Amino acid sequence: MDVFALWRSVCSKLSSEYGEDVFKSWISPLSVELRHGTILSIIAPNKFLLDWVSNNYASDIKDAVNSETSEIEEIEFRLKSENDSDNYKQSELDIQSDLNDQNSVVSSFNAELAGMLDPRLTFENFVVGKSNEFAYAAAMRVAESDTAEFNPLFIYGGVGLGKTHLLNAIAWHIIHTKPDRKVIYLSAEKFMYEFIKAVRFKNTMDFKEQFRSVDVLMIDDIQFICGKESTQEEFFHTFNALVDKNRQVIISADSSPSDLDGMEERMKSRLGWGLVADVHPTNYELRLGILQHKASTLDYQVPKRVLEFIAQKVTSNVRELEGALNRVVAKAMLTHKEITLEMTTDILSDIIRANDRKVTVEDIQKKVAEHFSIRISDMYSDKRSKNIARPRQIAMYLSKKLTTLSLPDIGRKFGGRDHTTVIHAVKKVEELISTDISFDEDIKILTKAIS
Repeated sequence: MDVFALWRSVCSKLSSEYGEDVFKSWISPLSVELRHGTILSIIAPNKFLLDWVSNNYASDIKDAVNSETSEIEEIEFRLKSENDSDNYKQSELDIQSDLNDQNSVVSSFNAELAGMLDPRLTFENFVVGKSNEFAYAAAMRVAESDTAEFNPLFIYGGVGLGKTHLLNAIAWHIIHTKPDRKVIYLSAEKFMYEFIKAVRFKNTMDFKEQFRSVDVLMIDDIQFICGKESTQEEFFHTFNALVDKNRQVIISADSSPSDLDGMEERMKSRLGWGLVADVHPTNYELRLGILQHKASTLDYQVPKRVLEFIAQKVTSNVRELEGALNRVVAKAMLTHKEITLEMTTDILSDIIRANDRKVTVEDIQKKVAEHFSIRISDMYSDKRSKNIARPRQIAMYLSKKLTTLSLPDIGRKFGGRDHTTVIHAVKKVEELISTDISFDEDIKILTKAIS
């Protein structure tokens, strides 16, 4: 039996059934081996992919195989081992050349990278809304470009808002559409570890060659090397070497380049050279869209009102949002029960409590005072100097935006001021936001810190 011909036929069916995006993410990385003439091994390159395929696509794969031949008596799913390397490459080459929807074979340089990336984190699976549309567009532009048009691309935002998803998506897009390009994607922590190891074993030249010979260097969570002088020094020279050769550098962080505490000024300046795109916290519409997309990939019916409830109650970040849905679905599957609003409320009670904690005016006053290096007592005082009055106005504006208090109640929290003072403060801050970019950035930073 020609097992690779069989697998090509199976993949052709699955590609038509699932569509290009799902096929690329989950089926294409698989390979096959025939054992004892009747046992078909479906081989996954990493454990995550193995678990996902086994739980979600195993029955469809078995049906497709059985529809092609009656000679297979057993189908098993297992993890790729060193002994599978030749078979893996052969099946990969055969299948890739036979299917039109796969543009190219992943190069040997990027084969390891493909095994490290999360197959779920593609552009097709990224739900776009107002809070992330600019970062998404920037990431897509860089992924599709043959030149380093924006160098570096710097994406920043809070935890769980989609930065890592976008970096994974860029990497997937490049290795599928431009397989000859060498890509390195790793965390800043891993970069530091590799550098320290190179110094320890006296092979820094190999380290430099590895990182300075790539076409695309992607570093996640660059804030990790803040304060690490030696690592920053090496990254500084690596960055410059790549940019000088017009090689693409892509960075993510939890804050903008100028706000990276412990990062050298020269490095901050270079990180801001290209395109800086931020990812804001999600709104209700985006959270609901993310949940609907996630639910559509699950083999379980989730009522619309449950999705709406989760979108309303879990507001911290996308990671927690999807985690909440996974908890609900897992409970339903394990107990063989339908998903109800009552069940959802019970399962997510701890998350709901955490998200229901209200921001207070006192919280806002404290954060604003810390940000502008003034005393909290200045919020209630009669001082009118600009360095006091402006932060006070900002605190009033944020109190109006982030709490449910009435204008008179907010005024009372600021030394018994009249509600018209609060109205004036809100209008003044809104005017400055629309005309002063740096001021707008300050407000965004404060809002994130308080929220």
